[in-house]
Amino acid sequence: MGRSKGQAPRSGHQRTQRQLRVGEVIRHALVDSLGRGDLRDPVLIAVSVTITEVRVSPDLRNAAVFIMPLGGEQIDEVVEALGRAAPFLRHLISQSMTMKYVPALTFVADTAFDQSSKIDHLLRSPEVAQDLANEDQTDHDESGPGGGNGP
Repeated sequence: MGRSKGQAPRSGHQRTQRQLRVGEVIRHALVDSLGRGDLRDPVLIAVSVTITEVRVSPDLRNAAVFIMPLGGEQIDEVVEALGRAAPFLRHLISQSMTMKYVPALTFVADTAFDQSSKIDHLLRSPEVAQDLANEDQTDHDESGPGGGNGP
């Protein structure tokens, strides 16, 4: 049976509504448990962790949890400590969800902040600023007298 015209194929790039909803429920449950201080790992006691996204696999058996410690410090240690606490966190999530299976949690450092700062740095570099200034000058020359649609 073929797909209808407007329907996109299911690939790794597009997630279903169910995957998105389960990911948000897991994210909220993790934020609640980290906020309450349920974990006793010495690495996690003094660190504030931001959970930016939870991506759930299509079969809902695995979940990648993207995290970033406040200030981006000790990221490897925090990821490792959360990995050790994953079975306990999975148990806490199972108490707040009504699913047959609770996804296995894998914690991953979120690199989106680093990538955005690299792009920002590149955009502020003198070479790019010069190119942008040249582009603005070219646009101005084309729309000026004798260069546009004028009489």
